[in-house]
Amino acid sequence: MKTAITDLLGIEMPILLPGMSWISTPELVAAVSNAGGLGILASGPLTPDETRSAIAEIRLLTDKPFGIGVTLLMPGAEENANIAIEEKVPVINFSLGKGDKLIERAHAYGAKVIATVVTEKHALSAQKSGADALLVTGHEAAAHGGDVTSLVLVPAISQAVDIPVIATGGFADGRGLLAAFSLGADGVAMGSRLATSSNSPLHQNMKDAVVNKSEQDTIYSKNFDGIHARVMRTPEAIKATKKPMNFIVACIEAMKAAAMVKQPIWKIMLGMLAQMNNVKLLAYFGAAVPRLKAATVDGNYKKGVQFIGQTQGLIKDQPSVEQIFEDIRKDVQVVHAANSQRLESSK
Repeated sequence: MKTAITDLLGIEMPILLPGMSWISTPELVAAVSNAGGLGILASGPLTPDETRSAIAEIRLLTDKPFGIGVTLLMPGAEENANIAIEEKVPVINFSLGKGDKLIERAHAYGAKVIATVVTEKHALSAQKSGADALLVTGHEAAAHGGDVTSLVLVPAISQAVDIPVIATGGFADGRGLLAAFSLGADGVAMGSRLATSSNSPLHQNMKDAVVNKSEQDTIYSKNFDGIHARVMRTPEAIKATKKPMNFIVACIEAMKAAAMVKQPIWKIMLGMLAQMNNVKLLAYFGAAVPRLKAATVDGNYKKGVQFIGQTQGLIKDQPSVEQIFEDIRKDVQVVHAANSQRLESSK
């Protein structure tokens, strides 16, 4: 299956694993890359040493292209980006920040850079900065999707830019992949679908919850971590999104989270001082970490909050990544044939 994205990234299938904290680990990244897609390592919870070790582990598990995700807003992101560049990671995906310098340094050794965007304005800015492709995140997506659904956002951005577009938010099977092509995208990212594969480290409790819940069972709110985000509807999520956490409490929780992800408190404080205009957002972002980890890693349904997309309603099993990709290939053929027949009969 050849598209502008498969040609750009040197992969066989235009399907990406986005960088999801505690989920997009070396094992899952390699499984996706080995199946023909592009796995992207989540560097958010990792120290620089852990990031370097994770990159080495991926290279032991696959000889295929892979990427690393960096959330530029967060303390520690610059160090992890430096490690990615030192290790000459083939693809770098950045979000929540300006990636001009990162793009320049990555291009110097031949890497490709994907910018995650949720608006046309940001898409045009990323293209101007030299990004090679865009990960366009619609309203249906897990975590920080935009205000506009993929059905509108993807074609709006696709027609506004000259670089390849990867659609994410609402795509979980072959039907979704063909739909994304129709909207002008050159590939898709399937976070929720791949997070529930048998290769994924997502806790079994949460995988089972995804299978048992519907597309209605999500909440989209700004109150959880300071940015509009989509989470699984649970009693704890309802409580966590009812109103924003007290700012002082959020700062205290953020400091606890720093220790949890092995970030020195002084580094967090410096990061906040360097971004005074974002200090409140950084506090809420950090305060969300313990509840995210409780769900994702510990499977604590009562205390944790799980990022999940509306494709939750389409996920009914937990096959391997390889089987998911094979099913998508078959779905594409069947759906394409059915669509061709519909068009033929309408003449």
